Amino acid sequence: MSKKVISKRIEDNLQGTVVFSVPFPTGDDLSSLKHMSPIVIKQPYSIDYNYSYGQDSPFFAALANGRFIVTREPQTGYTYATPRAHDMYTGRETEWVEIKPEGRIHAFTVCYFGSEAFLPETPFILIQVEFDECDTLFLGRLIGADTDDANIKWIGKKVKGRFLRNAKLKPTDIYFNLAE
Repeated sequence: MSKKVISKRIEDNLQGTVVFSVPFPTGDDLSSLKHMSPIVIKQPYSIDYNYSYGQDSPFFAALANGRFIVTREPQTGYTYATPRAHDMYTGRETEWVEIKPEGRIHAFTVCYFGSEAFLPETPFILIQVEFDECDTLFLGRLIGADTDDANIKWIGKKVKGRFLRNAKLKPTDIYFNLAE
């Protein structure tokens, strides 16, 4: 019967952090370790995260197909530009309604800082769009306007929604241009 040999050493490889010269006191006096600076390691980290749009899924499916849908409370007609599954006043279930993504600028801001995804695009313009068919506003990006030209005269200007050719199933699948 042959005996299985188990190695007493772990094979060195070049995966992970490779250390060359970490300062450490020589000899038996370890008292200086109390004052040692922390070792800091920069290491990439990645995680896959699955999430669901739940009841908002039809909104993102519509954007991916170049259509803009909103929700309306059937009895009162109160309409949400940013979809909601239930009316905020009655709690009743809303229904999906398609509208043209054409409206007016209600408010705007020029963003000079952004999350990691938007940082390369700074400065960019966020607008709140007012639609005739809706009782609430919709937050979107204004593309093609010069951030240096931003001024109070933009309030009330007409905008028209456009859709990304290659949808990413994100709110940014729709953006707005000044309608001229």
